[in-house]
Amino acid sequence: MREKVNLQAIAQMLFDAFEKKQALPPLTETYPSLSVADAYQIQRYLIRLHQQQHRTIIGHKIGLTSEGIQKQLNVFEPDFGVMFSQFAFENGVIVLKNEMIAPRIEAEIAFLLEKDLEGPGVTVPHVLAATKAVMPAFELIDSRIQDWKIQIADTIADNGSHWGVVFGSQVAAPDRLDLRHVGLVLERNGKLIGTAAGAAVLGHPARAVAWLANKLSEWGEKLQAGMIVLSGSFTPAFDLIPGHYKATFGEGLSSVEVYVNG
Repeated sequence: MREKVNLQAIAQMLFDAFEKKQALPPLTETYPSLSVADAYQIQRYLIRLHQQQHRTIIGHKIGLTSEGIQKQLNVFEPDFGVMFSQFAFENGVIVLKNEMIAPRIEAEIAFLLEKDLEGPGVTVPHVLAATKAVMPAFELIDSRIQDWKIQIADTIADNGSHWGVVFGSQVAAPDRLDLRHVGLVLERNGKLIGTAAGAAVLGHPARAVAWLANKLSEWGEKLQAGMIVLSGSFTPAFDLIPGHYKATFGEGLSSVEVYVNG
């Protein structure tokens, strides 16, 4: 018989962990019967707790879209969470590592939507037609689960392990780019730490956005015009140690930078 799990209580635990910067044991160890459906319901309760603190949703993040990050975290399907305006930063911002627990950084392409996207049946051309602009971004991820010992249900419940986002200062029209072939050069303190191309993200970054639109349709929801969607990391995530990070994208997408203090 399946154990009864208090999903709202788990959401409160995750929220408290976020606020206090104190990690929890893996949810999937404490609650072995926790399913992906349970995890998305926990995430919804968690989002409401953030909204009660007057945190405003500006869009969604998609995670686990590249082979590298899936292997790194031992999960093999995408997930998603939401982004809040209070944790969205401009290019070149200084962030404090001690505001997080065990932060990591990912370089991504962000999509700014000018039309709604409602699944099922959303495809790459639909996404590109609905997109006003794309821009470079860093996602700052952080796990409220101890030592990143996560399974798919752990990270889903924990809002996709999201903490914050840094947006580049320049945008580009998507119809002038081949996002599959957009290259990335990722540097820390001027030294190369990673390279990749857009095809690392489900074969095409817009395919990740299409996946999200179709996934949301399972709850009768859609991606709304004006929202921003992070399409997923080009590379495995890198530990966010103090220093200067710069992600330079090809095809006229420019770059995004962030400074990290201890």
